[in-house]
Amino acid sequence: MADNNSEAGGETVYIRKDERLIIVQFLVLIFLCINVLLIVTICSKAHFYTTMRYMLFGVTVLSDSLILIMSDILVILNHFNVTMNIAFCVCIYITLVVFAFVTPVTLTAMTLERYVAICKPLRHGELCSTRSALHCILIIHSLSSVPCIIVLSNFFATAPFSLYSQHRLCLMGIFVLLRWQDDVKLAVYQCYFLIMSATICFSYVKIMKVAKDASGEDKKSTRRGLRTLVLHSFQLLLCLIHLWCPFIENAVLQINFKLYIDIRFFDYIMFYLAPRCLSPLIYGLRDKKVYLALKQNALFGFHRPNVQNSI
Repeated sequence: MADNNSEAGGETVYIRKDERLIIVQFLVLIFLCINVLLIVTICSKAHFYTTMRYMLFGVTVLSDSLILIMSDILVILNHFNVTMNIAFCVCIYITLVVFAFVTPVTLTAMTLERYVAICKPLRHGELCSTRSALHCILIIHSLSSVPCIIVLSNFFATAPFSLYSQHRLCLMGIFVLLRWQDDVKLAVYQCYFLIMSATICFSYVKIMKVAKDASGEDKKSTRRGLRTLVLHSFQLLLCLIHLWCPFIENAVLQINFKLYIDIRFFDYIMFYLAPRCLSPLIYGLRDKKVYLALKQNALFGFHRPNVQNSI
């Protein structure tokens, strides 16, 4: 990264970077506090950690929390130009990339769970049991590991051994040494983007058909499921756009460095932090069971809710 003092108005740029760092710390702290409260809530009642949709929700919260912590550490280190060994950076990269995919893949699985619950209610108990949820979580993490394996395999195949002993800023771009590696990475990301988008569209269309044919309480329940699916879709869209951000940022970097810094900050807030605050909105506020249990934990047990209501 270029030295800020070499830029025109370098001191002003540095002050702006300090302000942005403070904003990021403030947002990360808020989201982490909310996520910790959600994790405690999910672990506090057997209904939550034995029901598939809440188990998957817990996976997204844990994944988001880990991403927030590790990405924030990298932001701080890069802000102060702290370098690290490439081998250690590889370990951080593996964790960040795997869990960056865990959230959108889990959201896709949650969408399919809503599809089964609404369109195939008689098979929901069989397909969405606790055992099935555990298998699903294993599959989610396996699928999320594939892009990381592909990128790092290309990196290990071309990187000289001397590179692993070097100390550099830990940026994700250092794992792409050749142009074709960037193309492979883009192709893999596009593949995931298309598959997850197609799954969302399929589920939405099927649930829409059921919503038209339903009546009474079934229609009301279906509409709630449809609204949940729309929120999942928006959250998933932000996560998927994040997969494209590195390619956009690299293109901007070739044109204007200052614009690159601005876009990078915007992408981090909009497509990295923002999706991590939507999970609490979808399940922490809209789901009555989670909301009441969350309220009880937030009030340290002084509030005794009746949790017979559902979403």
